[in-house]
Amino acid sequence: MDENLTKTSWSSARQHREGEAAVNDVVVIGSGPAGLTTALLLARHGLRVTVVTRETWVADSPRAHITNQRTMEVIRQLGLEDAVRAQASGRGTMASQVVATAFTGMELGRAWSWGNNPGRQGEYLTASPTEGCDIPQNRLEPLLLGEAARRGVRVRFQTSFTGLDQDAQGVTVHVVDGVTGRAESLRALYAVGADGGQSPVAAALGIPFEGDAGIAGAMNISFTADLSAYVAHRPGSLYEIFQNRPEGPTRAMIRMVKPWHEWSASLVYLGERNSRLTADEAAHEIRQAIGDDDVDVTITGLYPWRINRIVAERYGHGRVFIAGDAAHRHPPTNGLGMNTCIQDAFNLAWKLAFVVKGLAGPRLLDTYTAERQPIGQQVVNRAVDSWALGADLLPAMGLDPTLPFEEREAQFAELGAASDAGERRRAEVRRVIAEESYIFEAHGVEMNQVYRSTAVIDDGTEPVYERDAELYIQPTSHPGARIPHAWVGDATRTISTLDAVGGERLTLVVRDRGQAWVDAAARVAAELGIELATIMIAQRGDVQDLYGDFGRRNGVGEAGCLLVRPDQHIALRQVDAADDPDTALCEALVRILDRQDAGATERDRDHGDV
Repeated sequence: MDENLTKTSWSSARQHREGEAAVNDVVVIGSGPAGLTTALLLARHGLRVTVVTRETWVADSPRAHITNQRTMEVIRQLGLEDAVRAQASGRGTMASQVVATAFTGMELGRAWSWGNNPGRQGEYLTASPTEGCDIPQNRLEPLLLGEAARRGVRVRFQTSFTGLDQDAQGVTVHVVDGVTGRAESLRALYAVGADGGQSPVAAALGIPFEGDAGIAGAMNISFTADLSAYVAHRPGSLYEIFQNRPEGPTRAMIRMVKPWHEWSASLVYLGERNSRLTADEAAHEIRQAIGDDDVDVTITGLYPWRINRIVAERYGHGRVFIAGDAAHRHPPTNGLGMNTCIQDAFNLAWKLAFVVKGLAGPRLLDTYTAERQPIGQQVVNRAVDSWALGADLLPAMGLDPTLPFEEREAQFAELGAASDAGERRRAEVRRVIAEESYIFEAHGVEMNQVYRSTAVIDDGTEPVYERDAELYIQPTSHPGARIPHAWVGDATRTISTLDAVGGERLTLVVRDRGQAWVDAAARVAAELGIELATIMIAQRGDVQDLYGDFGRRNGVGEAGCLLVRPDQHIALRQVDAADDPDTALCEALVRILDRQDAGATERDRDHGDV
């Protein structure tokens, strides 16, 4: 981070905020999932936030839709889980990826998806207090927007970002009001660019990107059609339709938006024709994929886009940060896009809030890039690798686009032939579909994220995965990991460990013999001027370990502790008791929160510097 732009101590940051009542704490550019989640989280911390967006309203098309368990945990923290589920399709409607020659045609196979595999459902049910769901972006964004506005976020639609300037005290964001045409400048302590895949904020910051942009053209086609007769018995979020035509093989990816009448289709096989597709042409392609001309198809929207595989080398410069598609862009495979955007916000918002409120030093903000950029790189790589897996289905079926139509037709026909060639063809198709578990069941990619930065106290160990870390979740208390889910409670409540931590404060989690940590937490929190909640999970504690899962999964003894950040990730793991818990806890917090310049406390003067 540029020292000239951020040289503000934790104490002077608080004084600056209190001394300039008119200034925004944070200006967020962009009103997609990343921007709205960032704004809402900051508002929950009590910050003054303005969102500016060139849009006239929220998303006008379904766009992203798969909402995985980790994102639902964030939404649960926001208090929106019930509202989201009321607008979403549940896990059961996302049961399979169906591969066929048409909705009315020969089915070539299915792959379990999104936690519905009977052999793996237990892993999902024991991983989290909540389940994934399918909520289209145009239904999620109004919920985020409404809650952000209720919390006091100011949202300015039809307002275009035109540039920014930074100095040692803050950021000036330049905008043009689309209604009046007037140029304005908004002053803030920090700014966040969550302005999508063509991010003007990232461009203004000169942030370099790794990878390839615009590798192919695509078109999302929104349409309505009653397909319940063909899909209600085989519910799924995605139907892949493969056909052999004289002009070439086709692969239509048709996803459910709302069972079983609202749909979105992507016809990548049309190449650059996608950007010129008319509604009549789109309807013709959809009817061919359905295979029943009596089904009424109504095109409700055409949305061209570009397939990218790029990630920013850094997620900010000075007092300005980028999040969501502004920082990482990739194919939609694995359904990781919107999830990664929302999780960027969950990582960044508490850090901004702590710095703005004078609870942490500015170097805490450096950990945003350190923690999220590797996750962005992993997600981009996973999505691109999964895209290639999907492409492997064409040659497996005999639909090699380099072959003449007649040869392709003969090989495609082998799929239904009672012959040695047919057996080999069917086995190859089943093999490729089975490999698509890396697309639809990559539970580890979603849940095994472990952060490494100065906001995590490294204990000198490495996470050890007993199974494929991309496919399978492995709950761990390793520093930097999300705290493992376990049900805890008492006579009046049953909650998850994830419900017991997070929010807008740090939490110290202890077990039966952890009273010394609880006492230390009260003293250290008072000395540092922070809120540090404590929860004792013990037989005679605040809550009990109801099924014994916390004891099995938490990785610390009864005299140890876990220090958990507002984003539910573990900042410190102390396996056993400490000789001096006050010093151990204070030293950890000083490092995590960049509080080296906080000044000596009475205890420091008695026992030496922190």
